Amino acid sequence: MHTILLCGGSGQRLWPLSGSIRSKMFLPLLPAPGGGTESMIGRVCRQLGQAGLDESLLLVAHQEQVALIQRYTGSKYPVTGEPCKRGTFTAAALGALHLLAAGKAQPEDILCIAPADMFADDDFFRQFHQFEALLADSEAELLLLGTRPSYPSEQYGYIVPSLEDSCGYAPVLTFAEKPDKVKALELMREQALWNCGVFAARLSFLLEHLERLGLPVEFAALTVQYPELPVRSFDKEVAERSTKAVVVRHEGEWSDLGSWDTLTDRLPSQVIGAGGLWGECGDSYLINELEVPLHVIGVSGIVAIAGPEGILIADKKDANTIKDILAENSVTEPRYGETGWGSYTVVDRESDGSRLVLTAMLTLLPGHDLPEMTCEHCAKSWMIVSGHGEVKVNGATSAACAGGSYTIARGQQHTVSAWSAMKLIEVRISEAGEDGKVYSC
Repeated sequence: MHTILLCGGSGQRLWPLSGSIRSKMFLPLLPAPGGGTESMIGRVCRQLGQAGLDESLLLVAHQEQVALIQRYTGSKYPVTGEPCKRGTFTAAALGALHLLAAGKAQPEDILCIAPADMFADDDFFRQFHQFEALLADSEAELLLLGTRPSYPSEQYGYIVPSLEDSCGYAPVLTFAEKPDKVKALELMREQALWNCGVFAARLSFLLEHLERLGLPVEFAALTVQYPELPVRSFDKEVAERSTKAVVVRHEGEWSDLGSWDTLTDRLPSQVIGAGGLWGECGDSYLINELEVPLHVIGVSGIVAIAGPEGILIADKKDANTIKDILAENSVTEPRYGETGWGSYTVVDRESDGSRLVLTAMLTLLPGHDLPEMTCEHCAKSWMIVSGHGEVKVNGATSAACAGGSYTIARGQQHTVSAWSAMKLIEVRISEAGEDGKVYSC
């Protein structure tokens, strides 16, 4: 069996810490077994490894996140990049065709498709080993993994199974996608399960769906068409169309940690970062990525979250509303992003209508380089704040240490290599409307 881990997501529900580049699976907030913290994707990959499922693991991510995925997983697993985000069905198809084109999988092989952004116990992943035998025993074309709801959630999809479950699986009767609370309570009375987003089927089954949609069944051809494809959900495109689907019940722990209300239950502390909770602050949580302190006094049941993208103060149960607010007030460029080489924070962005001056703090990890580039539309200045390494401009190399400054004219090729952890300030001057992005690789 091959496991395809889908690493998508828009990162809006956990704003301001998550965003289009650093989605929630990269947030290093979960307690790690040996102490300290780990990210959601790090936890899932660790658990897949413990379950003996990592040797056949493939990760699918947006191409701008490939280097970041490799950073957070130690480059242990192959990653294929989507040219753009086109939904879970299209991402799963791309992963399947990648395996087929590389000769790692054959049409009769079983694929397990799972999301990277989830929180589950170790038994959840050990259940994956049963999928191949259960598909054969049930003669189903598709297997899903569901878990018993602990409350009437409006954020999850539901699977309604047949009550016949004597063989470790039950036929699927129907699906319900993110119902309101009244409908969710009704579904719970019908013994419905939360849909964990985990699917297993033969690769040939997925190829049949591609052919039905008139899509290519070759990796290169699908990649070419990718930008023109609509967004397609695996649930709607495959699961809800299947007439021979079964569901396996997971009795343990599972959540997608898709809201501040659910994530805070897993945090190692009520206060992370500068600041504190004072007085009666029962069930309140503070996470601060800024260097200025944030203090909450005498307020219970809230989240106070601060980062370079903004500050969120909300009742825990209402914090999901931020997704709707962001949809109505979209920001063109993120102020913070993580990359394979480190991270950047936009400190200032000034424009007089004809010229854009962008100031950013870049943080490089030890042993990493900024991508070598040539900027035709902007000039730059670098000031090294800390660390040491070397700067190369138009082939000329010079040592870099704290206090060093460098000027890069338009059209000059340039890069910087960090021998130790390095921080530098970049001031970029360009024509307004040109080169407004910082770095996305």
